[in-house]
Amino acid sequence: MKTYYAKPNEVEREWLLIDAEDQVLGRVAAQAAKILRGKHKPQYTPHVDTGDFVIIINADKIRVTGNKATDKKYYRHSGYPGGLKSETFAEAMEKHPERVIEHAVKGMLPKNTLGRAQGKKLKVYAGPDHPHTAQQPRKIEVEG
Repeated sequence: MKTYYAKPNEVEREWLLIDAEDQVLGRVAAQAAKILRGKHKPQYTPHVDTGDFVIIINADKIRVTGNKATDKKYYRHSGYPGGLKSETFAEAMEKHPERVIEHAVKGMLPKNTLGRAQGKKLKVYAGPDHPHTAQQPRKIEVEG
């Protein structure tokens, strides 16, 4: 029997909705990354983008366990000497809660062209509203 490989033009994409209210950041990010890669489908092929679109709402209500709210830090560098900037999880959530989830999911995707293409299918919104109602997203529960 021959091994089946999905072809890019054969992939059927679906829109899935995840409500992040009172969910743990890592569990939501892992579920989203799994769906973006397509690992939840039987026709998953590692070198083909077989994943679905993911919409995450209520990003401002996500939580972390333990002392991560004060201890977890996000770093960025301007490229200039002494240009390292950092902020804690709590500070990042106040300014831009969408980026916190995007950062966590991006870290779980491949670091190549395929991973960047899969990351573009992630849509994160701070509140309960999103502009993708025309796509009729199917709501799913976070595992674990």
